[in-house]
This record gives sequence, C-alpha cells and structure tokens, in this order.
Amino acid sequence: VQFKRKVCYHLTPVRMAKINRSDNRCWRGCRERASLLHHWWECKLMQPLWKTVWRFFKKLKIELPYNPAIALLGIYPKDKKMLIQRGTCTPMFIAALSTMAELWKEPKCPLTDDWIKKI
Repeated sequence: VQFKRKVCYHLTPVRMAKINRSDNRCWRGCRERASLLHHWWECKLMQPLWKTVWRFFKKLKIELPYNPAIALLGIYPKDKKMLIQRGTCTPMFIAALSTMAELWKEPKCPLTDDWIKKI
C-alpha cells in the first residue's frame, strides 16, 4: 500500500512532456526518452541496484531470469520452485522500487544500503 501511494504520483518525463509541452528526456541525466519502463528498469542509473538485487538472489540460491516483468509486474516463471520462492522475491522487489521512488527526480543511483534497510 505504501509503495502504491509513492508510485501513483510519480509521473515520467514522457507524461509530463504531454502535460506541460516540455522535454521528454530522462531527468537522471542519461538523456534517453524516459518512458515508465525506462525510469523503473532501463535507465543506466537504476541498473546497479537491479544487478545487486539479482546478485542477492544468487547468494540465496534463487535462480531467476533477469527480466523487468518479474520485478515490475510480479509475473514469475510458472515452475513449482518459483512459486515457493516468490514470497522471498516480492518483498525485495517492493523494497527496491520504493528506494527508487524516493529518488525519482534525482540524478543518482539509489544506494544498496537504502534498499537493504527496507528489506
């Protein structure tokens, strides 16, 4: 619920450009067209945090494809093992997304320490 409150007010530059007739490039400095997928997954400043999340899964012996559908939409592979591990992965994804939402317009990567504190 807290994550939904944070995210519902975070408009991307693409959306803001339509509203204000302004630039639709990423606020974080990469200057790519900043769609919702870009802001949550593709931006080069977000990738270090996502890679840390996946390295953490590997340490826990959780094999998970590196896929935005899993992290952003909760669409997991349909094997039985993944159904069991879903309860471990989902809170970690929510913590990562919450950490990103706090730094929405700032041109820096979310810190791994901030993500770990939320877990």
